[in-house]
Amino acid sequence: MTGLGSEVAPEADGCLASVAVPDSVLGIAAGRPHHLVWQNEDALTFEVGADDDRCFVKWAPNSSPSDLVAEAERMTWAVRFTPVPVVLGGGADDLGRWLVTAALPGRSAVDPRWVAQPRSAVRAIGEGLRALHEALPVESCPFSWTAQHRVERRLRAAVVGRLNPPASWEPEHQHLSIRQALDLVSDIPPDDKVVVCHGDACAPNTLLTDDGRWSGHVDLGALGVADRWADLAVAAWSTGWNYGPGWEGELLDAYGVQPDPERIKYYRLLWDVDG
Repeated sequence: MTGLGSEVAPEADGCLASVAVPDSVLGIAAGRPHHLVWQNEDALTFEVGADDDRCFVKWAPNSSPSDLVAEAERMTWAVRFTPVPVVLGGGADDLGRWLVTAALPGRSAVDPRWVAQPRSAVRAIGEGLRALHEALPVESCPFSWTAQHRVERRLRAAVVGRLNPPASWEPEHQHLSIRQALDLVSDIPPDDKVVVCHGDACAPNTLLTDDGRWSGHVDLGALGVADRWADLAVAAWSTGWNYGPGWEGELLDAYGVQPDPERIKYYRLLWDVDG
């Protein structure tokens, strides 16, 4: 058994590479239509079914660091307070792991429609992130994403040579050595406001309905308590990656906060080091 079906996921809008569909995904589809909708370096997400029968299957090879069990736990906790996918199931075999979730209304903020309307998308992302931060209760959140915990984890990883090299970081950080970067992120700025952070607040993880309003969040594998700038710095950064320069201020304005250069600089470097 190869674990990979003979089907190939089609390219979507020229952005996704063709990939073999894992047999586990084919089994979940059970003859229903299915196609690849998102591809990370170490995970694939498929849309399965249509209309009221629609769901999503996130699949990762066993070699991937993606922890789909942890992501399921976070969604199961967060769904009581804010729109995130309902977990329908999951599993594992010799080749990979998968997580099945119900569909939410809307499309990713980087759907071609919203890339063509960046102001609407960016403002919805900022408004949605503020709503997420206000809805999730810090006091009862069992998950941590604090800078302290992230730095401690990276320091342990550095000892065994498991940090990504500076060449894989964003250009503004590539001049740093690993030792220099670790020294900088070890100097943690005081918290501005502690919230339950999304953990990967990049533009693709906010969903928008056709009226341009945010409708939910996906990809919650790192959700946890942290300073709000851990999300804000990366969310604003991602507007340049997805819509071009000039939109960071629009997102922060929609969230309702003034730029904080010190915390933005810090949490962007931590993002690269923690990648």
